[in-house]
Amino acid sequence: MGLCNTASRVRRIAVSVTAVAVALASSGCGSFNFVGRSQAKDIARVNVTSPELHDGKPLPREYSCHGDQGSPPLRWSSRPLPDAESIAIVVDSHTASESAVHWVMYDIPATTTELGPNAAAEPPEGSRQAKVTSGKTGYEPPCQDRASYRFSVYTLSGKVDLAPDAGLPAILKEIADLTIARGRLTAVNIQ
Repeated sequence: MGLCNTASRVRRIAVSVTAVAVALASSGCGSFNFVGRSQAKDIARVNVTSPELHDGKPLPREYSCHGDQGSPPLRWSSRPLPDAESIAIVVDSHTASESAVHWVMYDIPATTTELGPNAAAEPPEGSRQAKVTSGKTGYEPPCQDRASYRFSVYTLSGKVDLAPDAGLPAILKEIADLTIARGRLTAVNIQ
């Protein structure tokens, strides 16, 4: 009888864990995998480029914790989006064992189409930056030599209407909920 009760309890726990995981994933709250998801039905594509970064190539050392350049320059474009009210930038990393967010800048004016080098130190007027995984506000240079680094640009249908001290998960969820277009440039490893 004890074995049957244990097996039944294990099945209930597995079903509960699966249900919670599905609910969190569908609501955009699972780990950092929700970065880039949106409830919007028609997500336009944003073309993301950089004079310093190249998709699928290593992150230049000067934009990592081994350098001193701060955030890299980014450019973006998309088809005209009349509902666009702001832009958000999210930089996150993934390794086999962990995920982290290195930079979140949001409420960038929708007319902005690029950020210069070290924009985290001098953000566009009206924009805000979130505390990242490390607890720092602004660009936290990546340090993992073997990881993928995603520089994602989101066009939003509104501004992120949260208090300045809102937590990272709340800000990322708000960005996901407001997304009408997105694109990314991925650097693989650090040069």
